[in-house]
Amino acid sequence: MRRLLLLTGAVVLVDTMFFSAITPLLPTYAGRFHLSKAGAGVLAGAYAAGAVLGTLPSGWLATRAGSRRTLLLGLGLMAASSIGFAFAGSIALLDAMRLIDGVGGACAWAGGMGWLVSLTPAEQRGTTIGKAMSAALAGVLLGPVLGAIAQATGPRAPFSAVGVLAALLAVAALRMPAPPAVAGAAERPYATAWRERRVRMGAWLVLAPALAYGTIEVLAPLALHRLGASGLAIGATFLAAAAIEGVAQIFAGRATDRLGRGAPIRVGLAGTLAALIVLPLPEAAWLLALVAIAGCVLSGTVNTPAMTVLADGVEGAGLEHGLGFAIVNLVWGAGQMIGAIAGATLAGATSDAVPYLVLAAVFAITLGRLHGDAPQLAPAPAREAG
Repeated sequence: MRRLLLLTGAVVLVDTMFFSAITPLLPTYAGRFHLSKAGAGVLAGAYAAGAVLGTLPSGWLATRAGSRRTLLLGLGLMAASSIGFAFAGSIALLDAMRLIDGVGGACAWAGGMGWLVSLTPAEQRGTTIGKAMSAALAGVLLGPVLGAIAQATGPRAPFSAVGVLAALLAVAALRMPAPPAVAGAAERPYATAWRERRVRMGAWLVLAPALAYGTIEVLAPLALHRLGASGLAIGATFLAAAAIEGVAQIFAGRATDRLGRGAPIRVGLAGTLAALIVLPLPEAAWLLALVAIAGCVLSGTVNTPAMTVLADGVEGAGLEHGLGFAIVNLVWGAGQMIGAIAGATLAGATSDAVPYLVLAAVFAITLGRLHGDAPQLAPAPAREAG
């Protein structure tokens, strides 16, 4: 079990590291290929587009071929696309490699996390997911470092190394025993999953924080700039949020197992609600940065118990856990995209306060609805010894 946790942690770390490595490289590629802002946006967003495209197929594949094969396909795509990115000589090829890597990441995430959670006792599920989420956030922090190295030395060596690492992880996965298959896979797995109340609840509890994070990620940097913060300070704000959240996810996972799914969800929702109300108010950049960090961290920590609820539901429906994490990828990506676009559009037509207060109302309603869902959020019963 420990080997599988290390393997999955390494997989999600490599995935998020490649995703975030593009940030310091965008100006270099924009200059080399004479990209417009739209062209740079395509390069930056190609990974996310691939991840969204890969979510539904990865869940279907997990139910048909199993989590390990889904993981192996994902790692193969990640290895090939990372090496392809390293040697790409045109913007079309760079975009294509990012897109393929996003599809591979979706498969690797669904397969790796599904495999890990399928072998984790229900009473330890939150802790396990929290550790994996912490590894993913470590990748977000290391990605810009990888990009900076590629900018200084050229992309071939660092991105080839990422591809080789993905291939080595595939070899390690092949050397581990495959997880037991779930008997009687549903003909319509997604329809079967959505009939389970805990799947719907867990998906919503992933979606709501994603909406908040997507909105904060767009509006807070613009507000910080208006208040005089430098680009370095703005970047440091979100790096600090990712670092703190990486630690907080571990504690959220432990609380999920010890106190039940509901307690950390309520704390995260209530804290995010408070942050959303306060975000439009600060007139000093340092104070706004602190509130933005709190909002990102608190909304992010809802993910671990929410994923645990969703995993409980997938198991209750008799489906492969990889399907559950494909749903997580889909709703998180959609929520972040909707939050960014709708939040920015609404703020542009009115003020920053309006989208923040709309989201605060969403979180307040969600908190109120949780009172009727106590049975679904209770601690998982411990397995009897022997």
